[in-house]
Order: sequence, then C-alpha cells, then structure tokens
Amino acid sequence: MTSNPQITSRVATLQDAPSIAEIYNQGIEDRTSTFETRPRSTADIEKWFDGMHPIVVLEVQGEIKAFASTSGYRPRDCYAGIAEFSVYVDRASRGQKLGEIAMRHLIQESEKAGFWKLLSRVFPENQASLKMLSRMGFREVGTYHRHGQLEGIWKDVVIVERLLGAVAKI
Repeated sequence: MTSNPQITSRVATLQDAPSIAEIYNQGIEDRTSTFETRPRSTADIEKWFDGMHPIVVLEVQGEIKAFASTSGYRPRDCYAGIAEFSVYVDRASRGQKLGEIAMRHLIQESEKAGFWKLLSRVFPENQASLKMLSRMGFREVGTYHRHGQLEGIWKDVVIVERLLGAVAKI
C-alpha cells in the first residue's frame, strides 16, 4: 500500500486487536479524541471485526503504530452505505502523517466494501486531525454544540464527511 519499505499499511486481523487496543487506550487517556473514558480490552476490540466494516493498521518496521477503522452509522437500511470512521496513532509516533497513510488505505477498503460515505465527529481543538482530514477531501458539515460531556465538561464536535467511489463523482 505504501512506497516506504519501512511503513506498511494492511487490512487488520484479529491478531492485531491487542495493538489496536493499546493505541486506542492512549487516545482515551489523552482525552483529546473521544468521549470514551473506559479503557478497551483486546476482547472489546475483537468485536469490531464484523466482516463488514474495514479496519486497517499501519506498521513501522513491523510494529503497529496506527489504525483506522469503520463502524456502523445507523441501523436503518437506507444508511447501509455510510460508515463512521476513527483514526488513532500511537502517542510516540504522532506528527509523522501515519494517520493520513492509514486513512488513505481505509478509504480504499471502504470503497471496496461498498460504502459510499465516511463520516465522523472531531473535537474542534483537535486541529491536527481536522487539517489532515481536510487535506484528504473531507468537508466540514457543521458543528454539534454541547454534543456530550467529557469529565463533566460539555464538548462540541465538528462533523466531517467524504463521499466515496462513484457517488463522489456525481
């Protein structure tokens, strides 16, 4: 997937769940990327592997340093082609565009899986993620004000979306 022989992105497997959990738990601890506060176990992450929603990992010299994943948006059939996404990078590896590489692969895998749109919600103060997503063709749809509380503080989120495949060309 990537041209740097030391960096490889690939579709994740169940064996990657411990590394994904470790990176996701860093994001939870940092309190900058998710409303979640409960650390996730390997078993929690294994439940993400449903055969429908792509997950990719990015390895640097054989060690997983980032992941990007999709999950269901809404249960109604009319939304079956829309997936929510998340992207997380190992704390020590941030600022090296690894999340962008993982997202590029996730977009490709999401198109292969038949999704026509990816969307997510990003904290407005997470400027690094918002800038990366903008570079990748995601547009800001709007802001949900007071969308949720994190440790008793109301937080806004910026809604981002990107159309995929043939729908993106209409």
